[in-house]
Amino acid sequence: MQSADAGHGIDHVRRVVGNAKRIGHAEQANANVYMPAAWLHDCVFVPKNSPQRRMASALAAQSAERFLIEIHYPSNWISPISHCILSHSFSANVDCESIEAKVVQDSDRLEAVGAIGLARCLMTGGAMGQRLYHPSEPFPTNRLPADTEQSIDHFFAKLLGLQKTMQTQSGREEAKRRSAFLLVFLRQLADEIDASPIELETALRRIS
Repeated sequence: MQSADAGHGIDHVRRVVGNAKRIGHAEQANANVYMPAAWLHDCVFVPKNSPQRRMASALAAQSAERFLIEIHYPSNWISPISHCILSHSFSANVDCESIEAKVVQDSDRLEAVGAIGLARCLMTGGAMGQRLYHPSEPFPTNRLPADTEQSIDHFFAKLLGLQKTMQTQSGREEAKRRSAFLLVFLRQLADEIDASPIELETALRRIS
């Protein structure tokens, strides 16, 4: 993972593992499956702007399988772990078929909301040379979000919609709490850059 960007390094993995511990315990999921999956979910890194990005979770699942076989992890858990890794990714669009997969997916998606989600979004955008917001329309009201060009658009293209995609009750509750923080930030940003609060609320209604 040495080539991973600032938002997908080992600190990210440790936080996902922490989320998985809490959610998995609350949902009475099998730790023999969700814990290895949480640790290995990003064991192959593909940059966000790579044409192979959609393959990242499949590549990680394959690599995790090889590793687990090498260390003689119980064979009956390897396929379920691989499925957790394959289905965790937003871009892969693979349905979760087990509670453990739902735990891992929710644990990873929580990283995209709240204070951590905000920081990761801005760090990744900066590393990719994006501007912070559109100079004449900071919030996408009369245009589609262009989150490859400005970081704030990523809130409207993806981050604020993640709460609806959470798979577990525990994940939904935490995502709701963290998403509220993103709204506080956007309203503060609108105030500081003299953007119209009406335009912000209009942009928010488009994704509600």
